[in-house]
Amino acid sequence: MRIVFMGTPDFAANVLQALMDAKHEVVLVVSQPDRAVGRKRVMTKTPVKNVAEAHGISVFQPEQIKVDYTSILEVNADIIVTAAYGQIVPKAVLDAPRLGCINVHASLLPKYRGGAPIHQAIIDGEPETGVTIMYMEETMDTGDIISQKAIPILESDDVGSMFEKLSVVGADLLTATLPAIENGTAGRAVQDATKATYASNIKREQEKIKWRKTLKEVYNQIRGLHPWPVAYSVIDETQFKVFRSEKAVDIKSAGEPGTILGITADGIEVTCGDGGVLRLIDVQIAGKKRIAMKDLLNGSHPFEMGKKLG
Repeated sequence: MRIVFMGTPDFAANVLQALMDAKHEVVLVVSQPDRAVGRKRVMTKTPVKNVAEAHGISVFQPEQIKVDYTSILEVNADIIVTAAYGQIVPKAVLDAPRLGCINVHASLLPKYRGGAPIHQAIIDGEPETGVTIMYMEETMDTGDIISQKAIPILESDDVGSMFEKLSVVGADLLTATLPAIENGTAGRAVQDATKATYASNIKREQEKIKWRKTLKEVYNQIRGLHPWPVAYSVIDETQFKVFRSEKAVDIKSAGEPGTILGITADGIEVTCGDGGVLRLIDVQIAGKKRIAMKDLLNGSHPFEMGKKLG
């Protein structure tokens, strides 16, 4: 099959690499435009573009694919494969290939349609997630399901670890599913819309820690936003990021949620809404470098026993 692959981040790059390893004919790669990254605003290629160029594949990077897609139609692909591309694919593109357009989506559809399924599954405390290979429609993540594979979400997992795991699952599932699509034996199950849930891209207000939530909910929020975009809280009107935390399972508190209960070499202990205590073990104060907790607590910092986090 002549394949057009559409994707942007590391998750998609691993899927593209699997297609190349399986000796599929990828005739064009479509990715988001290169962007300026970091304080020095260095123009940076997408992970998918890096893989494509390593294999000598042409790369097309439209700012708005809804109006700029002729290059895709011109290659006359048999099938289009997308994985975390980042733009809505127009109907003219969806209708072009003879075998249709399929998507590698990082959830067990119809749960968690949308752009942040891995984040939301962890934030919600789901025991498992997975990957769905589905036919694409004009509406987001509503197409018929071809294949699925589930994996557990461990207590120690965060967004970064699950992205890595699911990119491997997605790559393996895609390469196992493509032959059935080519020979016409692939399954096709309509999604049950009554069971659909949504995972929109993370908004800024979702990043702020709500200390009145339970210990489990706050812990899940922090790991569900790590390593990006990262949860944050406020002390004395100063914001600080919380990269990692752990449950202090042997401690209970009757204090107000958000109150600093203890400051030890292991971290900053904070009361949650159900009386549980969360230990913050990796934080960064706004305007300062991210350093080890022991170094932070040995220097000047705003954290004091009894203070309340906003």
